[in-house]
Amino acid sequence: MNIDYKTYWRKSGLKKNWGNIFLNIVNQHKPKVFLEVGVFCGVTARNICELLNTIHSGQFKYVGIDLFGDKPNEDEKAPNYLKKQSFSNPIKNLFYNVILRENLNSYESVQKFLKSFSKNITLIKGNSNKILKHLDMENIDFAFLDGGHSFETVFNDLNLVFNKISSNKDAIILCDDYEDADYITGVKKAVDQFVKEKRLKFEVIEKRFAKITI
Repeated sequence: MNIDYKTYWRKSGLKKNWGNIFLNIVNQHKPKVFLEVGVFCGVTARNICELLNTIHSGQFKYVGIDLFGDKPNEDEKAPNYLKKQSFSNPIKNLFYNVILRENLNSYESVQKFLKSFSKNITLIKGNSNKILKHLDMENIDFAFLDGGHSFETVFNDLNLVFNKISSNKDAIILCDDYEDADYITGVKKAVDQFVKEKRLKFEVIEKRFAKITI
């Protein structure tokens, strides 16, 4: 299968090479029910849906959680690409910010962007630490955590997800920005403490992703 991460003219935290690495990880495990915390503009979500649609002939589920424009907690250190909607490409900037005046991180924009998979997806707006407490995750077999990057948020997300999917055989939790973003240290600290407490195995992939096997 040809793995090719597409940006679809929208902003994404995963650039071309990182996106391909990410999709290869997903393809290796071939999940049927996917959870993403930190949807941003929906680029990774769209790539996930395209891949799983091919693998499972349309029989898959995707759940995405994001603030979708709401303000994060004060202790969060957001990656640089989240700070403002601006494009180095002047055509993109003109198209989205002047002509459409569309906030690509809004719930409405992402929902429209993923409309071809409307029967497969569930988008939820809000704080992951609150939503995950009440979310049915019984069948989730792959969780990608790329939401809040503070120690508290990541550690809480990890525990909330683990407590609900730990009975799923070979379930995977993948955390972004474990080592790549050197100014964001909360992710690494949270993952290290979590796997130590739970006595879990994890693998660092390309000095960026932390893959935890349940």
